[in-house]
Amino acid sequence: MGRGNLLDLIGAARAFAAYAHEGQVRKYTGEPYMVHPVEVMEIVNTVTDDEEVLAAALLHDVVEDTSVTVEDLRAQFGDRVATLVDELTDKSRPGDGNRKVRKAIDRAALAEASADAQTIKLADMISNTRSIVENDPKFAKVYLEEKRLLLTVLKRGDAGLHARARVVRGGE
Repeated sequence: MGRGNLLDLIGAARAFAAYAHEGQVRKYTGEPYMVHPVEVMEIVNTVTDDEEVLAAALLHDVVEDTSVTVEDLRAQFGDRVATLVDELTDKSRPGDGNRKVRKAIDRAALAEASADAQTIKLADMISNTRSIVENDPKFAKVYLEEKRLLLTVLKRGDAGLHARARVVRGGE
């Protein structure tokens, strides 16, 4: 893709995600939810300029948190972006068991995810860790243990982001 297409794809993904997440706010901060996907994309952009990976980073939560489907993304952004978002979308459902059981199901799926999807997940963890540690010390204990376990399976993601994600405060 040429530079014009790059900006078009990323701009389209940003606009699509903003529309899908409209009215949603970040837990703890009350900021518009889009602050998070943009931050994830910016973190991913420190290790790649692959426009489809950057678009997937912007869209990584839309299937999980909105009415958007993987097929909607496939129609709008193509197979690769849709597949990356699908790899990042939790596979567990509330009926699968308690949080620990659900996180184990999601971790097993992420262990099989592509290197690009794992890289986006690492960026997502860096963004989320900072927010959780700063604003919810009680939940942070649970989250940091889940993160520790997840890091053991994210072996194909970018090594630099993996090192940043291991830092308790989110890669700072």
